[in-house]
Amino acid sequence: MPDITLTTLVLLCLAAAAAGWIDAVVGGGGLLLLPALLLGLPNVPAAHVLGTNKAVAIVGTSGAAITYARRAPVRVGLAVRVGLMALAGSMAGAFFAAGISSEVLRPVIMVALLGVAAFVLLRPSFGTAAGDTDARPVTRARIVTAVVLVGGGIGFYDGLFGPGTGTFLVLALTAVLHLDLVTASATAKIVNVCTNAGALAMFAYQGTVLWQLAAVMAVFNLAGGMAGARMALSRGSGFVRAVLLTVVFSLVAKLGYDQWTA
Repeated sequence: MPDITLTTLVLLCLAAAAAGWIDAVVGGGGLLLLPALLLGLPNVPAAHVLGTNKAVAIVGTSGAAITYARRAPVRVGLAVRVGLMALAGSMAGAFFAAGISSEVLRPVIMVALLGVAAFVLLRPSFGTAAGDTDARPVTRARIVTAVVLVGGGIGFYDGLFGPGTGTFLVLALTAVLHLDLVTASATAKIVNVCTNAGALAMFAYQGTVLWQLAAVMAVFNLAGGMAGARMALSRGSGFVRAVLLTVVFSLVAKLGYDQWTA
């Protein structure tokens, strides 16, 4: 456990719970969790922050995936194929992440935050309705595209940086495979478990995981993830969309200030 105050630990646990909730409903819990770790552990190397983030996130994502699988339509075979490619991609991304510093990571996260915020603002229906679906059959070419680009590409991004992976997976699966948002979100959780597992395996091998801190935060992330999945299935996510935007812009402002004064 790093040398942190009780107040910081409590705030990190609350951030983990909120991140699990947001990730389960609309994706993008890493947009809150990773910046919170960067802010709460300013003197910890970026690789250790990334590794700890994965150790926490995989628990909440797994809980959300199980909740979705019990109550939502999930194309398990497709999710497994995309997930296996995503696992390989995330391991490759995590391998290259070892040499990244916090100074490089902050602006990258800010760009990811702003990109997701812009999309959510330009698409008011995102996360609140089924969205535009396509009745055309899913061709083999689209399945291959999903496996290679969605699995490999987003998996690599998740291992390298991570924030917004859940959201990017939902968007990509909806666009490529014509899934509705509920099915895409449920499928994305299974894929996201694979990306987290691949990245975590590499970070663990490199010894860049703060296991004690991750174990404490993971309990809160799991509770948030399971609660968020239930809420998405029963009540919708309009309120969470507003919360997500508020959190995103707050974090962009804070990270921007830290980058400017660094």
